[in-house]
Amino acid sequence: MLLSNVGITLRDDQEETVSRHLDDQTIQAFRDKGAAVLRGIFSDWVDTLRDGVDANMADPDPTARIYKGENGGGRFFVDYCNWARIPEYKDFIFNSPAAEIGAELMDSRQVQLFHEHVLVKEAQTGVPTPWHQDAPYYCVEGPKTLSLWIPLDEIPRETTLEFVSGSHKWDKFFRPQRFDGSALNENDGLEDIPDINGNRSDYEIIGWPVSPGDAVAFDYRTIHGAPANTSASSQRRAFSLRLVGDDVRFVRREGIVTSPPFKEVTLQHGDSLAAEEFPVLLS
Repeated sequence: MLLSNVGITLRDDQEETVSRHLDDQTIQAFRDKGAAVLRGIFSDWVDTLRDGVDANMADPDPTARIYKGENGGGRFFVDYCNWARIPEYKDFIFNSPAAEIGAELMDSRQVQLFHEHVLVKEAQTGVPTPWHQDAPYYCVEGPKTLSLWIPLDEIPRETTLEFVSGSHKWDKFFRPQRFDGSALNENDGLEDIPDINGNRSDYEIIGWPVSPGDAVAFDYRTIHGAPANTSASSQRRAFSLRLVGDDVRFVRREGIVTSPPFKEVTLQHGDSLAAEEFPVLLS
C-alpha cells in the first residue's frame, strides 16, 4: 500500500483513516456532471510540470503531432506517453497527490496510470480542440476513469476546456477524430458527435477560468472541447494525467486504431492492466 503521503492516523480502535484532499461537493459534481474544477490542488507542482513540458517540446516523441491553423499562426503541440523518459513527469505522477485525488473522485481502492498527455496551444493558434469523448480513442474500458487536466498558464473562460454536463451518463460512444478534424477510424460503426457549437443552447455547457495549479477533473466518457487560442501573446500549456480505477480492462477491437496505440503491449482483450506501461500508483 502507498501510505507514506496519505496522512494515515490511528483512532482508539486502531482503524486506519486517510486524510482527504476534496470536499463532498466537488466529488459529487464530478460524478453528477462528469467534470469538476479543483482549485489550487497542484500549486506546488507547477514549476516541475513546466520544466517537463519544456523538455518534452525540445525532444518530442516521434508520434507527437503539431497542428497549425489556416492562417499559419502558432503551433498546437500534442504529445503523450513520455513519463518514463522525462523525470519531471515521473516525479509528478509518483510523488504528487494525484493518485490519492483519483481514488477519492473515482471511489476506487486501486489507481493505475494509463498515460500522460501534453497539449500546448501557442499564441495565435487558430486550431480548436474539437468536441469529443476520450473513451472511444482508448484501449481500456471500465466504470472508473479520470483525467486530471492541469493548466500551466492563466486560462480565461473564453479559451478554457468546456464540457457537456452529464454526457458521461448518455451511454453512447461517438466517432473519435484527430484534432485536425479527420476521423481516427473511418469505419468504426460509431455515429458522429452532435453539432454542439451550432446548438449550444440545447446543452448545459460548463467550464471555468483556471490558473496554474488548478485542475479540471473529468470522466473519459464526458464530451469536451476547447476553442482556439486567439491571444496575441499568451500560450496555453496543459498537462493531462489519465488514470483508471478498479475493474478497468484492456480492450482490442478488430481493425480499430487506438490513441495512444500502445503497440508494445501484449495484453489480450478483457485482461486486467497488468503491464509495465500501466503502473499501479495506489493500492
